[in-house]
Amino acid sequence: MSPRILHLVVPGALEQRTGGYIYDARMVSGLRQRGWTVEVHSLAGRFPGPDDGAEQSLDGALARLPDQALVLIDGLALGALPDPAARHAKRLRLLALVHHPLCDETGLEPERSLRLRQLEQRALAACRGILVSSRFTVRRLQAWLPAGIRILEVVPGTEPAPRAHGPAPGQPPRLLCVGSVVPRKGQDLLLRALEPLVERDWDCVIAGSLERDPGFADAVRRQVRGSGLEDRIRLIGECDAAALAGLYACSSVFVLPSWYEGYGMAFAEAMAHGLPVVATTGGAVPDTVPASAGVLVRPGAVPELTAALARMLDDPTLRASLSQGAWEHAQSLPDWDAAADHFEDALDALCPP
Repeated sequence: MSPRILHLVVPGALEQRTGGYIYDARMVSGLRQRGWTVEVHSLAGRFPGPDDGAEQSLDGALARLPDQALVLIDGLALGALPDPAARHAKRLRLLALVHHPLCDETGLEPERSLRLRQLEQRALAACRGILVSSRFTVRRLQAWLPAGIRILEVVPGTEPAPRAHGPAPGQPPRLLCVGSVVPRKGQDLLLRALEPLVERDWDCVIAGSLERDPGFADAVRRQVRGSGLEDRIRLIGECDAAALAGLYACSSVFVLPSWYEGYGMAFAEAMAHGLPVVATTGGAVPDTVPASAGVLVRPGAVPELTAALARMLDDPTLRASLSQGAWEHAQSLPDWDAAADHFEDALDALCPP
């Protein structure tokens, strides 16, 4: 059999450190290890848009591909741009990779959310199938797409990791929050929840890009300064994999009060290190974090978040129990090699060779 060829279309550079881009990059690597030729096409423009430059970039990338090429378009590049997909749908074998629907992004005005949903419905309807990263997203898309479109789940991989040893002796419990500093991740809510806990012993590290939404990141910085907790809360920006592993190792509790997650790779990474989790019920989080591994509160419910953090800080027995639950659950998660196997199987199921 001749080598299989996949064209992956992504917005901007593939080497970006968000869950979606890391997932895409790991699948590219896994397929290449399995003998595939994977060509990555990086688009210019503003995403999700719609944006004229982005639409021209996507249309040009698709137009340059040969007839019957197998093309997988990341949902951020595809969702708001249905016309290029429709123009090339008969000539190319188009698939979509949806990390979460664009209309579910936090902070959208109702009109904007509805418009993105309408555009994404049209864009996905032009595809032969859809890959998603969670069972939750399968259910979400099935609610508003035609029944004939196949949607297959491929859960991200999670690297096995050594169990966290926690802070050094004599140091307070450390709360670790990992995620780009953007409204959907809720770092502002975390800071509000921590203010009533000033009498307890803890420190907090917030790791994640400060460049994706500079206005929000600046507001979070001001919030830290205004809280009087600058000596206990550190925003350290984006970290590479090695630095993140070090942060997980010396932490006590993982906390990320997202409004919504399409899967939540950071939660899986935290559980792989045996960290108990404090999170929300937003989106796919309850599917990703079992009750044995963490405490979940309603998205945006700051008093509930404060109470959950207080329980974690006050009750070492609870932390130990949830740590064990997190560690045990992580052993059931696929690693990236298994995830690549599932991804290849899904591609073959949607577009047989």
